[in-house]
Amino acid sequence: MFTPVDPKVSFPALEERILQTWKDGDIFRRSVDERPEDRLFVFYEGPPTANGRPGIHHVLARAFKDLIPRFKTMQGYRVPRKGGWDTHGLPVELEVERELGLKSKPDIEAYGIAAFNRKCKESVSRYVDEWTRLSDRIAFWADMENPYVTWHNDYIETGWWIFKQMWDHGNVYQDYRSTPHCPRCGTSLSDHELSLGYEEDTPDPSVYIKFRVDSADFAKATGFDSSGKNVFLVAWTTTPWTLPGNTALAASASATYGLYEHEGEYLVVASTLGKALLGEEAIAAGTVQGESLAGLAYVPLYTPETTGDATVLRFDHAGHLKPLEGSPEGLRRVINADYVSLDDGSGIVHIAPAFGTEDFNEGKLYRLLFVQHVDTKGLMSTGVPGPGLFVKDADPVVTADLKERGLLLRESTIKHTYPFCWRCKTPLLYYAKPSWYIRTTSQKEKLLEGNSRINWHPAHLQAGRYGNWLENNIDWAVSRERYWGTPLPFWVCQDCGKQECIGSRAELAERATDGAKARAMDDFHRPYIDEITFACECGGEMRRVPEVADAWFDSGAMPYAQWHYPFENQEEFLRFFPADFICEAIDQTRGWFYTLHAEAAMLHASEAVPDSISYKNVICLGHILDEHGNKMSKSRGNIVEPWDVIESYGADATRWYMYTASPAGSPRRFSGSLVEEGLRRFFLTLWNTYSFFVSYANIDNLDPRTKPAGELPEIDRWLLSELNALILKVTDELEDYEPTNAARAIDTFVDDLSNWYVRRSRRRFWRGAGEDDNDKQSAYYTLYTALVTLSKLLAPFTPFVADELYRNLVRSVDARAPESVHLAEWPVADSAAIDSALNSETQLLKRVASLGRSARARSQIKVRQPVAEVAVSPRTPEEGQVLKRNAALILEELNAKALRVVDDESDVVRWNVKPNLPVLGKKYGSALAEIRKALAAMDPREVADTVRRGRNLTVTSYDLEPADILLEPLDAEGFASATESGYTVAVATTITPELADEGLAREIVRRLQDLRREADFDLSDRITAWYVAGSDVTRVVQSFGDYIRGETLSTELVAAGPPSDAHVSEQTIEGERVTLAVRRNS
Repeated sequence: MFTPVDPKVSFPALEERILQTWKDGDIFRRSVDERPEDRLFVFYEGPPTANGRPGIHHVLARAFKDLIPRFKTMQGYRVPRKGGWDTHGLPVELEVERELGLKSKPDIEAYGIAAFNRKCKESVSRYVDEWTRLSDRIAFWADMENPYVTWHNDYIETGWWIFKQMWDHGNVYQDYRSTPHCPRCGTSLSDHELSLGYEEDTPDPSVYIKFRVDSADFAKATGFDSSGKNVFLVAWTTTPWTLPGNTALAASASATYGLYEHEGEYLVVASTLGKALLGEEAIAAGTVQGESLAGLAYVPLYTPETTGDATVLRFDHAGHLKPLEGSPEGLRRVINADYVSLDDGSGIVHIAPAFGTEDFNEGKLYRLLFVQHVDTKGLMSTGVPGPGLFVKDADPVVTADLKERGLLLRESTIKHTYPFCWRCKTPLLYYAKPSWYIRTTSQKEKLLEGNSRINWHPAHLQAGRYGNWLENNIDWAVSRERYWGTPLPFWVCQDCGKQECIGSRAELAERATDGAKARAMDDFHRPYIDEITFACECGGEMRRVPEVADAWFDSGAMPYAQWHYPFENQEEFLRFFPADFICEAIDQTRGWFYTLHAEAAMLHASEAVPDSISYKNVICLGHILDEHGNKMSKSRGNIVEPWDVIESYGADATRWYMYTASPAGSPRRFSGSLVEEGLRRFFLTLWNTYSFFVSYANIDNLDPRTKPAGELPEIDRWLLSELNALILKVTDELEDYEPTNAARAIDTFVDDLSNWYVRRSRRRFWRGAGEDDNDKQSAYYTLYTALVTLSKLLAPFTPFVADELYRNLVRSVDARAPESVHLAEWPVADSAAIDSALNSETQLLKRVASLGRSARARSQIKVRQPVAEVAVSPRTPEEGQVLKRNAALILEELNAKALRVVDDESDVVRWNVKPNLPVLGKKYGSALAEIRKALAAMDPREVADTVRRGRNLTVTSYDLEPADILLEPLDAEGFASATESGYTVAVATTITPELADEGLAREIVRRLQDLRREADFDLSDRITAWYVAGSDVTRVVQSFGDYIRGETLSTELVAAGPPSDAHVSEQTIEGERVTLAVRRNS
């Protein structure tokens, strides 16, 4: 009836075979097309960049992305999954630079922008086949034959349209600001890109610098007379390279500053920091208020504006930078600022407006001098220490120069968190320059309101990591001074400076001086787009700005650009917006999750789309770590290659581990050995149960789909009750986007199915014809129902094994059934079949059996050795009645002769009561001795009873919690016990000779069963057994002959040497040398 099951299955080989059946049957396409078009479930695929090989973290993401669409498909939804490729941006450019041996932007321009971008286009598709192969192999189903691709002209045009909507509503602008800048890549980075590259424990210099002020000016401003001694303001910085650009010092207006005499001069430091900086012996000769320092001029450390080629400007009254007019002398002064910290440093902050964000803002506020002595490559200019050096290399040069001039007070090294380029790993600089921005701050409330409607998993991200990000949202620096990207559609007049945004190729052709050239352009990238110019109303020529868009803008545009909206497919876009589900890793709260959300909000504000959110439900995945909990990295050599794991253990086992190891949002350790452990524990348990069923069903040739007449036996009703409860549980958890809870519930059920139901029902399948056929049919029906239902519940998680079970169990007996489990319907629970009382009773029996086995293990009594008695102390009298009703089951489970339900567990266990000293010591301190004495005088049984019921215990005048007391169980005489959650089970440890003989008989049965397996006999084969043994084994075989023959299907037990054609084994049993042999009867 069923195809025989190989118990020594190779899951990777099985999966390769199933893969082929899917391709032959076009199962993925049919799984989409056979669902109704009016019942959509929308999934957005976050586009990967295919210029590198996929790693194990991509397997993690694809496993979770694949699960929910499969589940919704089986629920009857139509779930198209359009694949996509993220093709623009720094990741691609850097890869091509390495291949071509290019080191900088001038190198790229010398090579040629057109040629460079052609190489980029080739690079992004280099590993597409490898990505597709891995995706197929792990059963990640998506339409990769018709993907959206961000470099396609249609995609770029939609990006232009998005910019145009924001431009027309005043939400795109150019501004001169301090922005995160990568000197290696020569471009700005956005705030969300900045967040991706922070590294902890980065070493940097920590220097305290002295800025001299005129003593007379200081006395006039503060009233402090230095008696002719020099006065210095002390500022702290971790970026000495910025000091040549210093144009102000900031002090806190409300702080008190001390004047400390030090080596014949006065140092001005915040009073709260004086001793930390200058030593405990430091005493202030006087104090001044920070507000009195405002306006005080000081001697500049450097004057690059007069000695080198630095850029020198000054902020005007409107906050705009203009060329410096007149002398810079006297422009460097002290200002007051609220953000000056009094927790560390000196209480005085060095201000370099050309670099830091706060510095730049103070420059605008106070019309400060602007000195930019570093170029965009991060190299120092002439006229300052270390000309031509990279800024980080210039740090010690600047420090040494200041030390030589007597202006360095103190230097050391600190470790702190510092931003690096998230792609090339170069230290970032805050660098003031003009950039283009999207005014996301204008829609802060819309962003927050939209976030409140998104169902986040984990939920804490909504108000936590992501919500905080939105609360502190700043405008999006969207321009990149690079080459391979969506060209910004902004044209600027070279004469009058007028700016214009183009929103479509049609508008571009209409405005272009050479409209035919614009219409014929088949590549919208640089340098071709840069050749399109048009006339300004002033008569000047308008040229496109040289920047391209942040590649994250491209990925955030995919809900619209995948459809070339609004130029085509308007209805399709509206049907597929917003997404019901997306899924990516935790860093995407600063990446794709944010850009999707930001662009939707901005477009909604422009009345261009119907909703301000582009996704409703999101699973955010935690990081994947190595087996020791360390971050995976090439430098550590702990990267796990996905193909190594898949080819060894299979995709299903890899997926299953990803789902069950930890909740989706938590980090998970990963290694091949961890996957292998799950394979052994879960998959082999399931497979052996499946194999058991098929083997016996084929022997008996029964139709397992037929439900027998009358009420099913209790164990069958229990399994079906648990099965239907499982359907509800898995469905509810997946509906709530909690796949780990669902997978773990299935894991528990499979363990119960194998280690309780099948183990306890095994004899029902062995019965011969006429031996209660109705009971056998009930067992087959119940186990078959469970396995078929499991195949459907497992389909979204482990699509290969699920389909293997389904095809053999369902299609083999019903040709009208769907060809694949992935075309089948999701199971629906029968609530009437759920018997909660029966489930609870069986759970109690399983707990007692488990504790009894633990007690046996403690006393080293083998499971096959019968014991005289088992005593159980339940939590309630009602549970005691359940145990008595099921005494036969408990005795069979624990191989015991008698059951005793005890009201007072002191009959079988005693308690050693001890105070939890570390906990109590912290709580009660000196009263601990009194508590210990009083506790020692109390009845340990009463203490244990109170604590184990979770109640507080009064000791003298103190109210102790259960955690304050430690309970150590001690076995009563003649018993071994195990205790858990208020239950105690004890087994008698005295083994009589009669019990020992029975245990030996069971051991002989096990040895003969092992021989049957070694000889590869069928389950139904009758055999003859031979034995040659000493007196003890011989006596037991003769005394328990009927039992041994029945258990081993032996027609004879022959006390003689075996024939030559028997399967023979020499063994030691209980110290006796024994020869055992078996032969299949003819």
